[in-house]
Amino acid sequence: MQVSAFNDMKSVGEFTLRGLLIGVIITVVFTAANVYFGLKAGLTFSTSIPAAVISMAILRGFKNSTMQENNIVQTVASAAGTLSSIIFVLPGLIIVGWWSGFPFWMSFGVCVTGGILGVMYTIPLRRALVTDSDLPYPEGVACAEVLKVGSGGPGVAAESVESGGAGLKAVLAGSVVSAVFYVIVQTRIFASDVAGYFRIGHRGSATGFDFALSFALFAIGHLVGLWVGVAMLVGAIIGWGWGVPHFTLLHPLAGSASDVAQGAWSHYVRFVGAGTIGVAAIWTLATLVKPVVAGLRGAMAAARVRKAGKADTLPRVERDIPIGMVGLVSLACLIPVAYLLWHFSVVSGLGSHAILLTVGGVIFVVILSFLVSAVCGYMAGLIGSSNSPLSGIGILVVVIAALLLVLGVKSHLPPEAGKALVAFA
Repeated sequence: MQVSAFNDMKSVGEFTLRGLLIGVIITVVFTAANVYFGLKAGLTFSTSIPAAVISMAILRGFKNSTMQENNIVQTVASAAGTLSSIIFVLPGLIIVGWWSGFPFWMSFGVCVTGGILGVMYTIPLRRALVTDSDLPYPEGVACAEVLKVGSGGPGVAAESVESGGAGLKAVLAGSVVSAVFYVIVQTRIFASDVAGYFRIGHRGSATGFDFALSFALFAIGHLVGLWVGVAMLVGAIIGWGWGVPHFTLLHPLAGSASDVAQGAWSHYVRFVGAGTIGVAAIWTLATLVKPVVAGLRGAMAAARVRKAGKADTLPRVERDIPIGMVGLVSLACLIPVAYLLWHFSVVSGLGSHAILLTVGGVIFVVILSFLVSAVCGYMAGLIGSSNSPLSGIGILVVVIAALLLVLGVKSHLPPEAGKALVAFA
């Protein structure tokens, strides 16, 4: 890893109120966009690069702006990509009928404690996954190039600065084109989608197609990359070309072709896809054992250097939060986690087992959140955070939690408590 020229800068504008406000505004906008498209198409995107482009254009209007301040803005805005991951878990409580809406403080507590724990857990993994790793970090490198262009520092060519301005113009032009197309579709001048369902043969098999056009989804495809789009296309072909006809043939039903095909998709084919994602997540976890161990060793070694009074010899960008502070903050986060688990148990009618569920849940959170942080960090370095299998990891964690609850608690509860146990998982 190359050490930047900014290592020895003692006083630069970095964490400023101006940068924080810009980052918060961008985060609100991109979080809404990520949640919308995550629910619509199952895709979320990394917000760091577009946030860096937007903040670069804004901060270049100030004479005293710095690359470090721009970096703070895009770091704050990157939370939009992680916060939107709640769409893979919390809506399940509505789907199973346990929630009729999203309790604000419960959802807020889950996001805050989970986010802080994730950050704390990735600190000891930084050396293994970044410094001592050959992972390409495609989105991180691209974001760094944007920051360099925005700084206008040494080695940045004039044409690079012009290309940075062109990037902002592309963002604005894309927004205008997408908005115009949306208005045209809503006026029914163009059709938003083309769908058709039909029977195959005489044995009750059915399938169909549903093609939708959206400039916003074009943008998502550009951000997540070609191969993710190809993978989704192959999955759609397998699902609707083989899965739906196969399961409608095994379970023939009367009714329209669309109802039969959608029923097979909802009750069978989607679970095949979920199982595939779960297997991929397990494989990823298995390949991360060595990097995780190396990261912990590096964190312990850095802690020994700090205790020996040699911390000042480290470059500025190589100084981590002390491992003791990481542990203290992580332990402090477990207090609200325990309260959330206990409160949910009590209001769900599982109060007789609240202590067991709370203690077991805290242990589960400590272990699984560390593994999930390692997987997400590794995948961000390998293929980018936009392509990180968040949904697959979420499904895998829920399945593990459900299995543990079935093995340890379900036999001691009445049958009517099954729905509450599903909600707790």
